[in-house]
Amino acid sequence: MRGLVSISMRVRTWLVCLVIVGAGCSPTNREQLAKDVLKVDPDFGSVLEKHRELASRIETYERELALKRTTIEQKIAQMRKDLATVTTGVKTKIDETKKQMAPDRARLTLELSMTGEEVQLHRAQRASLGRSIAQLRKQAKAPRAEWTRARARQAAGPD
Repeated sequence: MRGLVSISMRVRTWLVCLVIVGAGCSPTNREQLAKDVLKVDPDFGSVLEKHRELASRIETYERELALKRTTIEQKIAQMRKDLATVTTGVKTKIDETKKQMAPDRARLTLELSMTGEEVQLHRAQRASLGRSIAQLRKQAKAPRAEWTRARARQAAGPD
């Protein structure tokens, strides 16, 4: 019998809470309502305590999240500033290095063009020498008139 009374008491307590919440009570009356419910059902205190613990835990998590979010956003802003600074510094160093390389680049370009002209000159000389050698070979293969006469005398015998 005692179990039924306890269950019916809890049901009544919940119904009272639902009616009060449904009626739209203000936050200041919430504490008073909790006290009234505890007078009617002292076991309901454990439910209220569990609710307070969970609400407190949720608030703690929300504060931790807000703190972490703020910290990370500050780090991101600082990293963006650092990146901009480093990028500017690197671009400056690249420009300075290019300026230092400019005379060498111009000298190398000039030497390259001069070497190209020398190569063309050597090719022309080689082609000319090749033609001269070919003409000399051709002449060497053709019998000369003087040699032909000298051979003809030798072939005729001693006079």
